Amino acid sequence: MPRSPSGTDPQWRDPATGDATERTAPVQSPGELISLVPYLLGFHPGGGDMVVMGTAPPGNRVRLTLRWDLPGPDVPALAAAHARHAIVVLAVNGCTQVAAVGFGPDQLVAPSVMVLREAATAAGLRAWDLLRADGGRYWSYQCDSPACCPPGGTPCSSAGGPTAAVFEVAGTRVLASRDELAATIAPAGGAQASSMRSAVQRATRRSARNIAAAARRRTKGKESRPHATAGHQAVKAAVRAYQAGGSITGPDELAGLAVAVSRIPVRDLAWTLMDPAHRDAHLRLWTDLTRIAGPGLTAAPATLLALCAWQAGNGALAQIALDRALDDDPGYLMAGLLRTAVACAAPPSLADPALILPRIAAATGSPPGTDA
Repeated sequence: MPRSPSGTDPQWRDPATGDATERTAPVQSPGELISLVPYLLGFHPGGGDMVVMGTAPPGNRVRLTLRWDLPGPDVPALAAAHARHAIVVLAVNGCTQVAAVGFGPDQLVAPSVMVLREAATAAGLRAWDLLRADGGRYWSYQCDSPACCPPGGTPCSSAGGPTAAVFEVAGTRVLASRDELAATIAPAGGAQASSMRSAVQRATRRSARNIAAAARRRTKGKESRPHATAGHQAVKAAVRAYQAGGSITGPDELAGLAVAVSRIPVRDLAWTLMDPAHRDAHLRLWTDLTRIAGPGLTAAPATLLALCAWQAGNGALAQIALDRALDDDPGYLMAGLLRTAVACAAPPSLADPALILPRIAAATGSPPGTDA
């Protein structure tokens, strides 16, 4: 399964998401377009990044932004495939114009830009501006007039200017790089990881005792699900705590939650509790647990984090979280389904458990909320 560095990070600006942080920043020049890119991505692009923006009425607002690593010039077929896929995604999402900025040397950027222009024309999308930025200067693939687009490039900056000012006044945070974004959910280390390993061992033993007790009661004809009930209560309590602005810091409580959500019924309950209205709180919760869960227990919280990132319109974070999930368990079905949805830039309005859980049930042959 492809990992996100070679895939596509979609960043949505879908009015259906109700994103309170959405800003209106007029873009009137190529330089202003380039300065807008970090605020659309949430981080500064690096050399070798291709960023494609799709706009739509009213006002030609950016609806969807796609970022991917530019393939080397020795693999033109891959560059073409990425570019064509991007145009299809923009068209399906109702975009009518496309703008693009490739970061790096011409031999790296040009092959993708040429295919983007051809594919946009074929799809009926207007190519507004197609640019290359490198070393503090930019070049346009739409203009060959030396008067406005000199061969040596035009100076530009990713900071400052009226476009950036709109976001800076609002306090919009921009990370230094995609790697810095990945670091926000990297595994915890040191004493924190050590204490968590001991806590996980204790939580696993408690879980095993509860499962054994439930099995004994069933053999006696008694109905009891103490383990599932304890896990459900742990998830509900965690969600309530984070929605109220709190957090969980105790190793035993975190370990108990990590062990609980590793079981399908508890994970599915957590999934259904992910109301987009509280997505910031949920992002904090699953970020904390993804960082601390440890090997063998990361897939579930990282997948729940990916869901919340998708709900928030942050495809880059969703892809990085899915990397964590699939590194922990390459066959984790829910992560695989989310990977497909995010890679296809399905809008956040589709990040609905009621739509996705039945797909998982059909693939596993088990109803939602059961141990498969």
